[in-house]
Amino acid sequence: MATNPLQTAEYLKAAHLPTQLPADTGLEVAFAGRSNAGKSSALNAICQRNGLARTSKTPGRTQQLVYFQVRPDRYLVDLPGYGYAEVPLHLREHWKAFIEGYFQSRRSLAGFIVVMDSRHPLKAFDQQMIDFAFRRNLACHVLLTKADKLTRSAQAQTLAKVRKALGGVASAQLFSSPEKLGIEEARAVISGWLGLGSSASPSDPGAAGTADHRPATATKA
Repeated sequence: MATNPLQTAEYLKAAHLPTQLPADTGLEVAFAGRSNAGKSSALNAICQRNGLARTSKTPGRTQQLVYFQVRPDRYLVDLPGYGYAEVPLHLREHWKAFIEGYFQSRRSLAGFIVVMDSRHPLKAFDQQMIDFAFRRNLACHVLLTKADKLTRSAQAQTLAKVRKALGGVASAQLFSSPEKLGIEEARAVISGWLGLGSSASPSDPGAAGTADHRPATATKA
């Protein structure tokens, strides 16, 4: 098995305010998704670190921007989950302002992973996150998680439908942490963005389907 350059990831810090963010240098990849989309499980699987990002039976437990350092000046960022009814309105508003400011001004942000439940893709929040990436011309890649809950036929149909809806603004792939589906493909994309290895063109049905995974020449869907 190939060496995983993300396996060195370690918890660095959590930021609740912009002043608590690490210095805006180097490269970082952010993960966003609805509270029950499996974002933390995906991050753990990609890094091969089961306890790295905290998972919980209660969605919405990530309430800050959590930084994991892969190596000096190379980071993975776990953004707060969104859409869970028990999150207080004032906290949701704080996250919204914080994340919008982060996307607009963070120079070291090299790419953006949007995690969606493959059974319920492209909800309003998902579209908003993709739009953030589009406006900044950031690389954006969609993980359609929990693909093991779908039949093979439904997997293929869902992937085709999502790719068509994205219109080239972001790339997409199927993903399942329990079945280890799409983990190496996602890892290659993220490692490439962080300058830790090339983004190989995947070849399986869960693959992203593009070599560089950047939306620079795409038109908005």
